[in-house]
Amino acid sequence: LLSMRWYGIHDRVSLRYIAQIPMMRGIVSGLYDIPAGEVWDKSRLKNLKRTIENAGLKFSAVESIPVHEEIKFGGPQRDKLIDAYCQSVRNMGEVGIPVLTYNFMPIFDWMRTDLEFTLPDGSTCLCYIDAALERIDLSEGTGDLPGWGAAFSAEQLAQLKACYEGVDEEALWKNLEYFLKAIVPVAEKYGVKLAIHPDDPPWSIFGLPRIITSQAALKHLCSLVNSPANGIALCSGSLGADPAIDLLAIIEELGDRVHFVHARNVKTMGHRCFYETYHADQTGNVPLPAIIRALYNRGFEGPIRPDHGRMIWGEVGRAGYGLYDRALGASYITGLWTACGEKKKRS
Repeated sequence: LLSMRWYGIHDRVSLRYIAQIPMMRGIVSGLYDIPAGEVWDKSRLKNLKRTIENAGLKFSAVESIPVHEEIKFGGPQRDKLIDAYCQSVRNMGEVGIPVLTYNFMPIFDWMRTDLEFTLPDGSTCLCYIDAALERIDLSEGTGDLPGWGAAFSAEQLAQLKACYEGVDEEALWKNLEYFLKAIVPVAEKYGVKLAIHPDDPPWSIFGLPRIITSQAALKHLCSLVNSPANGIALCSGSLGADPAIDLLAIIEELGDRVHFVHARNVKTMGHRCFYETYHADQTGNVPLPAIIRALYNRGFEGPIRPDHGRMIWGEVGRAGYGLYDRALGASYITGLWTACGEKKKRS
C-alpha cells in the first residue's frame, strides 16, 4: 500500500496534494502533540482517521507512539507506562489502524549532522558525518541538534544520561524483551502489527547503547516474542548506512515479519559518513529495485512509503519531508512494483 508520511494539519504538505500523487493510497501519521508516556485518545485517533479518509486515503500506519525513556532504561514507573502504551495500542486496533512502528533508541532518535547538505545539482539533503557528531558539545543541552525533534536542557540531559549508567546492550535487550512481552499479546488481540524501526544511524552515538543495528539483531527481536504481530520496519536508508548489512538477506530471512517499509537511498562517503540521495539505485548504495522485487515476490501487502526526500525546485519545508522529491520517489516505487507485476505476467 503506497503511503506518505503526514505530520497533521500543520504540515506544509497538505493531504490534498498527497492525494494527487499517482497510486498514492495511504497516510502514515500520528498524534504528535501527546507526550511520551500518555495514552493516545481513541476519539482523537478516530478524528485523524476521518480526516485522512475524507481526503480519499487510508490511515495505513501510526508512526510512531514514542516509548518513554523509563521503559528503555527500566525505571520504577515502567509498568505504569507500559500499561498506558498497551491502552494506546488497544485504541489503535479498535479504530482500525493496522500498523504501529516504534523505536527503542535511548534518549536520541534519528540523528544527522547536517539537514541542508548541498549536492552538485544544487538540491539539499540530510547528511551524517561521524566526526562532526563527535564535535557536538552537549554541555549546554541538546539545543537544535540536526534531526532532533525535542530539546533537553543540560540538567535534564544529565539526569537522563545518569539513568542509563549501567545500561549496556545486554540490559537494553532485557528491557526491550520486558516491553514486548507486555505489548505483543495486546497487539495480536486487537489486530495491530508492531514494526520496530532500526536505529538510525545503526551504531552507538553519544556513548549510549543501540541494539537494533543488524540482521542478527532484527532476527533476535522477532524471536523474543514469537508472534506474527511482532515484526520490523524495513528502513532501507537506516540499515543501508552500514554497507555490511545485507537488506536482501533480511527480506529473505524475515520477510513474513516485515510489516512496514521505508524506502530511501543513501550514499556512503566513508566509515560512518553518508548522505541521503534520490531513491533510484544509481544515485546511492541501496539496491531499491532488487528490494522491491524481493518484497513483491514475498507477497508484501503492508504500507510502503518513500522516505526522506531531498529539497528540490526551491521547495521550503521540514527537512526530508518536502512534497516534490518524495512524490518522485513514490512514482519510482510505483514503477518498480508495476514492472514486477508485468514480469510475472510474462513468465
